[in-house]
Amino acid sequence: MSAIARRGRRLRTPPAWPVWKLVLTQLAIVAVILGFWELGARIGWVDPFYWSYPSQIWAKFVIFVATGQALADTSFTFQSTMLGFVLGTLSGTLIGLSFWWSRNFAALAQPFLICFEATPKLALAPMLVIVFGIGLASKIAIGIALIVVVTTLTTATAVRAIDPDQEKLFYSLGATRLQAFTKLVVPSVLPWIVSSLRINIGLALTGAVIGEFVSSQHGLGRQILYAGQTYDVALIWVGVAVLATLSIAMYVAVGQLERILLKGLTHLNPAG
Repeated sequence: MSAIARRGRRLRTPPAWPVWKLVLTQLAIVAVILGFWELGARIGWVDPFYWSYPSQIWAKFVIFVATGQALADTSFTFQSTMLGFVLGTLSGTLIGLSFWWSRNFAALAQPFLICFEATPKLALAPMLVIVFGIGLASKIAIGIALIVVVTTLTTATAVRAIDPDQEKLFYSLGATRLQAFTKLVVPSVLPWIVSSLRINIGLALTGAVIGEFVSSQHGLGRQILYAGQTYDVALIWVGVAVLATLSIAMYVAVGQLERILLKGLTHLNPAG
C-alpha cells in the first residue's frame, strides 16, 4: 500500500504550456493545413475551381490590398460595427436601467422585448436598408437591433439581482431615489454590462455583414457577396480571412477593455 501511495503522490497534472509554445503549435497546424491544401490542389486531389488554393488566394490578397479596396472595405465594416456596438450597448443599458426606475414600464415592455428578440433579425434587414438606405446608417441600425434587446435583458437581470435590503438601507439613511439610482443601482449593474461587451461586439459585426449582404456599396460583406456572384473563390477566401482577422482583433481589444473596466469597477460595487 505504501508503494502504491508513493506512486499516487508522484502523479501530477501536466503543466500548462507557455503562450509561445501554444502559438507556435497553432501556427504549425495552420501551416500543415495550408501545405496539404496547396499540394492537394496541385496534384488534383482538391478541385481548385471550388476551393482555390493558398498561393492563388495570396496573389488575390496582394491585388486586393494594392488597389486600396482592402482598406476601404475594412474601414467601412469597422466603422459600422463600432457605431452599432456603442449605440446598441448604450441604448440597451438605458432601457434596462429604466426598468428599475419604473416597475410598471418594465412589466409593459418586457413582452414586447421578448417578442422582438424571438424575431429573426435577418428578416428585418431588407426593411432597415429600405428605411435607412444602402449606406452606413442601415448597417448600424441592424447592429443596434441585434444588440439592444440582449443588453436590455442583461441589464434588467442585473437590476433584479440588486439586494432589496441594500435599497432599504439607502432609504433609511435618507437617500433620495436619484441618489439610490446613481450610488447603488448603476454601480451594481455596470459589471454585468461590461461582461457582455464581447458578445455585443460579435453581434455588431454580424449586423454589419448582414447589412452589406443585403445591399451596400462598400464593406467586406459586399466584397464576399460580389466574389460569390462572380465565382471568384480566391477572393471569397480573401474576404473571409480579412473579416476573420478584423473580428479577432476587435474581440481581443474589447476583451482587454472588459478586463480593465471590471478591475476598475470592483471598488464601485457596493456588494463587493
